[in-house]
Amino acid sequence: MNIVFMGTPDFAVPSLKALAADERFSVKAVFTQPDKPVGRKRILTPPDVKVCAEELGLTVFQPDSLKNGDAEELISTLAPDVIVVIAYGKILPKSILGIPKYGCVNIHGSILPKLRGAAPIQRAVIEGEKITGITAMKMDVGLDTGDMIDVIKTEIAPDETAGELFDRLADMAPELLIKTLITLENGDAVCTKQNDEASTYAKPLTKEEAQIDWNKNAEDIHNKVRGMNPWPTAFTYYKGKKLKIFKSKPAEKSGRPGEIISLDPPTAACGNGALELISVQLEGKKQMSAEDFFRGQRTQIGEMIGLYE
Repeated sequence: MNIVFMGTPDFAVPSLKALAADERFSVKAVFTQPDKPVGRKRILTPPDVKVCAEELGLTVFQPDSLKNGDAEELISTLAPDVIVVIAYGKILPKSILGIPKYGCVNIHGSILPKLRGAAPIQRAVIEGEKITGITAMKMDVGLDTGDMIDVIKTEIAPDETAGELFDRLADMAPELLIKTLITLENGDAVCTKQNDEASTYAKPLTKEEAQIDWNKNAEDIHNKVRGMNPWPTAFTYYKGKKLKIFKSKPAEKSGRPGEIISLDPPTAACGNGALELISVQLEGKKQMSAEDFFRGQRTQIGEMIGLYE
């Protein structure tokens, strides 16, 4: 089966490696996003999928757009039996969707129709979901609206971060992808329409929404801390400086929202309940345990966090 693979971040890498290693498939080309400047020095950096593809000796294309006709012509020349799309980051126009014999298959990081969109894994954690998974679907012109072919489900651990869940789902994806491709080729695939009325949208994360509102309940804040790890990282303020919170745990204590009510372990009161702080980082400093941080700051019980002064 001839394949054109489209993907960008590290989430797609295990699936690309699996396809390249399987003699039943031939990856004719890999499409990924253009290199982008990263970090304070704005160093031009290739996507993880490009790095992987080049290590595997695969041909890589990085078009700025799929809508100008050039990409359509190129893909037609490659004559794929199927196009595999995993976290590519671009919408495929209808003209490209119709090229492959078996259509275009997308691996999406949620149990559709819930959490369509750009950040399904992070939103599942932020919204306190207990179960999530990955869906293989036949792509159409909508945003993650195509017919579902197969689903794998998994439980989300109470303290699991979005980054940890991201890695787990990425490692689960190859099995689902290969099973889906084989059923398509054999004519055994059963496609199920999504219930649009049950759909939800997983909008992209922003740095602004990472700020903690201590008036919220402890469970919701804990879920935000988990869901924003590793990016953009939940934060609050301490003595006028930004304090990132990487790990936390709900606690059955109470006080004024944002009040430090314990130092052993460091705990801040929320609108309902409290949050034990485990790993933090003050702006300009290194990440460290919350105990070491507050000890170094000579913090006193009754002090407030969350205030920008």
